[in-house]
Amino acid sequence: MPYYADLDATNARDQRTAERLLALKDRLREIPERTIDNLLLATWNIREFDSASYGARSREPLLYMAEIISRFDLVAVQEVREDLEALNRLRHYLGRWWEYVLTDVTEGKPGNRERMAFLYDSRKVNFGGLAGEIVIPPGLGGAGSDPAAQLARTPFLVGFRVGWFAFTICTTHILYGESIAEDPRRVKEIQMLAEFLAKRASERHAWAPNMIMLGDFNIFAPQDKTMEAITAAGFEVPVELQKHPSNAPRTKHYDQIAFITEDLKEQLANCKAGAFNYYDTVYTEDDEQSYAEEMGEGYEKTSKGVARDESSKSTYYRSFWRTYQMSDHLPMWIELQTDFSRRYLTTKVAGRTPVEDEAPSMQPNIL
Repeated sequence: MPYYADLDATNARDQRTAERLLALKDRLREIPERTIDNLLLATWNIREFDSASYGARSREPLLYMAEIISRFDLVAVQEVREDLEALNRLRHYLGRWWEYVLTDVTEGKPGNRERMAFLYDSRKVNFGGLAGEIVIPPGLGGAGSDPAAQLARTPFLVGFRVGWFAFTICTTHILYGESIAEDPRRVKEIQMLAEFLAKRASERHAWAPNMIMLGDFNIFAPQDKTMEAITAAGFEVPVELQKHPSNAPRTKHYDQIAFITEDLKEQLANCKAGAFNYYDTVYTEDDEQSYAEEMGEGYEKTSKGVARDESSKSTYYRSFWRTYQMSDHLPMWIELQTDFSRRYLTTKVAGRTPVEDEAPSMQPNIL
């Protein structure tokens, strides 16, 4: 439960924030409860978090973010910028048991000086010690490829344990490129990363055989070549997740969570998953006028000084301003059951010969 100790009942904005937080709590009930036997995993591209170009976020959206993230155990966050003030303020509201592990900034114009991060509740999720930025080896890009070529934004691979479940998890933010469904550079980045991770998961000394790849792939639709590049490498994207667009207008399937795992194979076919649309509750279309003063001159006039009509004002609020308060992406989530004790004990029953595929890949976490 996040901390709201500094809300002021005599302040109109704080009253609005408290009201929206109550509504958000009610809406978040559509996501399963966190228990000792499950893992609530999410990925969220938080737009320009935070960029000097668009200003620091105020307390209000950070409290909404904290309320949403607190519903999960582990959240991969993309577009964390070099200044970590916003991330640290968010962690403050979440509580001292929330930890993060993150990369350095990615250099170069396409890298946008972004970081990749994992936020996790350390009371339940144990950092396993493995953390590294992915370097694509020469040759994986195909014949004639530049051996120095890497993904525009460096993917981040980390090892975690939750109960009986040990897994490596890689978060990524794939190059957008041209505004077309199957930009060749986008397809190539996904293909290179998926093949690299699939190979790593199969290695004898892999940190864990369970591999999760998630983040912003900029996939337009599940039938596109961008999605095929994930599944062709051996990853499975649960059918339930493929039903949920994750951009704010709910028209594109930008974000994905994909798996290579024997431990979870059966449950992935019938899992609970989705993309949480917070805009039904906070910064709603009906809230536009209540934020008019905060939006300032940009709400009244274009960058060229032309007065906006009512339609233009609404577009500015919906598609621009509020997406820099929250994001232009929705958090995508999945529930995973992590108690493998019954399966494990079944292999120990007298008179039975253990079958390798029946036993989980790890002993319970006792750290």
